[in-house]
Amino acid sequence: MLTGKHLIAGDWVGNDQTFTSSPALGPSHQFSIGTPAHVAAACEAAEAAFPAYSAKTRAERAAFLNHIADEIEARGAEITEIGTQETGLPAARLEGERGRTTMQLRLFATHILQDDWLDRRHDAALPDRQPAPRPDIKLIQRPIGPVAVFGASNFPLAFSTAGGDTASALAAGCPVVVKGHSAHPGTGEIVAQAIDAAIRATGMPPGTFSLIQGGKRDVGEALVQHPLIKAVGFTGSLAGGRALFNLCAARPEPIPFFGELGSVNPMFLLPAALANRGEAIAKGWSGSLTQGAGQFCTNPGIAVVIDGPEADSFVTAAKAAVGEVGPQTMLTDGIAEAYRAGRDRIAAGKGVRVVLTTTSDHRNATPYLYEVSGADWMAEHALAEEVFGPLGLIIRVRHAAEMQDIARSLQGQLTCTLHLDDADTDLGRALMPILERKAGRVLANGFPTGVEVVDAQVHGGPYPASTNFGATSVGTLSIRRWLRPVAYQNMPAALLPEDWA
Repeated sequence: MLTGKHLIAGDWVGNDQTFTSSPALGPSHQFSIGTPAHVAAACEAAEAAFPAYSAKTRAERAAFLNHIADEIEARGAEITEIGTQETGLPAARLEGERGRTTMQLRLFATHILQDDWLDRRHDAALPDRQPAPRPDIKLIQRPIGPVAVFGASNFPLAFSTAGGDTASALAAGCPVVVKGHSAHPGTGEIVAQAIDAAIRATGMPPGTFSLIQGGKRDVGEALVQHPLIKAVGFTGSLAGGRALFNLCAARPEPIPFFGELGSVNPMFLLPAALANRGEAIAKGWSGSLTQGAGQFCTNPGIAVVIDGPEADSFVTAAKAAVGEVGPQTMLTDGIAEAYRAGRDRIAAGKGVRVVLTTTSDHRNATPYLYEVSGADWMAEHALAEEVFGPLGLIIRVRHAAEMQDIARSLQGQLTCTLHLDDADTDLGRALMPILERKAGRVLANGFPTGVEVVDAQVHGGPYPASTNFGATSVGTLSIRRWLRPVAYQNMPAALLPEDWA
């Protein structure tokens, strides 16, 4: 049952100032507006909890993560009901996302029982070494302290309250303060109730987790600037993320800001693949481009083809496939407005030609297709910026060398994709050194929507895809964001961290 309150260190706290949710369908609800005072209380509680929580054994933290997953599953029907109302996403999509969310929690529970992530290293003492003895030095990864997490608009479960950032931080031994997203406050609260129940059942310190509901901009600013917060996880827009990143850097004690900020995720269709499978690729692109109204950070918004009859056929097939997709409800009114603004920006670009135009209004999104020459695309920076929604831009290049020029001119991306057959190997080999410098994940003969949660995954990339090219927000490697190495020199065994043994 919704309370409309914040969860701060085990207490459900309300206040007189409230906001009304804006669901896609069904009833709206009142929620307390977060304030800097709520932020301060949550951060102080997180710091107070840190010594005890970080000292919990890995087995205890694993049991806690598994219990959170159990509590979320127990509230599955309630989460789906409020989630579909708030976001307009189909029940099947939310149920699948809930499964991914609980799977992430259980994955980290298993991961921390292994030893690899601790990165233990030992250089034994050499007391007889000349000209000077060498001390005994042991290294191990240790949790950094309280972490701030910002819920994402497009994934109300997997990238929000108990999403990957929260799961990995809790696994590392770090308390978490979540800034809930105002697009789905009810979903966030129900998940927070599940975490609260798990804290109580497993005896974790109350300050291990807090949720502050949406408020004014000052809440997010206060959170990233609070001196007790030691790192931030963020998934959202480039403008919003960059503003918070700058605040983190400007602190008296700068802290890492792990922001996933967006990407156009270009696909390169090499000549043989285009000739042999162009229609099939076009149909696959249509499905990926329009899935979930295109509201995925891995949405493949650009397709690069070498001009000619095969490109003409690809454009025709893409138009036919995309044209079959009807209106879809977007997550918020603001996202819908931004989508239409992005459409207008692309349509007004130099040399841009309409392939498919539709009518989008209110909170609905319909797909659009455009095409442009490689030269015009490279001459206009705005054409390389993300449009969050089901809009595709086909770039026609003159030859393989210009395709490589397009690749070189890209900003940092979450993904880049090659569609290639055996005859395309030489061009693929020429593109790979370029693309692996541009993206965190490079795909062959697939589509980037859908990020597998596994050990080997990277969801990140060079700026502006993310603010830290060495990090990932998906997969077990993401735990490294909340750890730092500590070396212990000549330390008695009794004083070493328990995980050293």
